[in-house]
Amino acid sequence: MLINFTKMHGLGNDFVVINAINQDISLDTEQYRFIADRHTGIGCDQILLVNQSAIDGVDFQYRIFNADGGEVEQCGNGARCFARFVVDNNLTDKQTISVETQSGLIELNVESDGNIKVDMGSPELDPLKVPFIADNQADEYEIALGENIIKMGVVSMGNPHAVIKVDSTDSADVLNLGPVLENHDRFPHRVNVGFMQIINRGTINLRVWERGVGETRACGTGACAAVVYGISQGWLEPRVIVNLQGGQLVIQWNGDNHSVMMTGPATSVFEGTIQL
Repeated sequence: MLINFTKMHGLGNDFVVINAINQDISLDTEQYRFIADRHTGIGCDQILLVNQSAIDGVDFQYRIFNADGGEVEQCGNGARCFARFVVDNNLTDKQTISVETQSGLIELNVESDGNIKVDMGSPELDPLKVPFIADNQADEYEIALGENIIKMGVVSMGNPHAVIKVDSTDSADVLNLGPVLENHDRFPHRVNVGFMQIINRGTINLRVWERGVGETRACGTGACAAVVYGISQGWLEPRVIVNLQGGQLVIQWNGDNHSVMMTGPATSVFEGTIQL
């Protein structure tokens, strides 16, 4: 099977994007892993498939596969790359694009400055819907890891997130805590783990351990989840600049059932073909 692809990134969170509209794509878990492998394949955090949607009035369907080959519900940086891909490849001439994902519909807006604004929908704070095992919904939850108690918020942005407030992202124990919490039994579908340092009410630093991937240079849904948690706790204003290792995102949320809006860049790197 010969596959045409485009390598893209959103703030260093990198993707292999495959047009499944003009190609017959049927891949298994091992093939996704091979594509994502940085030593023997192309190398990426996730593979994105571009499909036509079967829903009337919806422009595209968007499928996301992590580096471990598992399919996931949502990816914010990937959504921006998706918008850039369909515009650059003349699959649409729209500036506002509706996209079907596993977690529902999202809206992508191509801005005049080249940035992409994504309507990520409203966050879900009910722990059962994240999902997270808890007796009741709360502003903050605790998980015991040995003698340590980890305090966190839990948020779904179409995919599950735990957010931990830290004094410094430089010294946060991302590489040890990340995989332990990702696979903790209170997260039945595993979880992405964000480590948030508050600089001021309009700025945070963030590192994210992504389930099925490891630490990435940026995570769009992780940025949204961190800002939602910070606003819910009264720590942040409605518009927040999120500093990630790969660059900046702007996240806006007006609370309650309002959508979370994410704005940032998306970049094409190169095109190629791969024989599987």
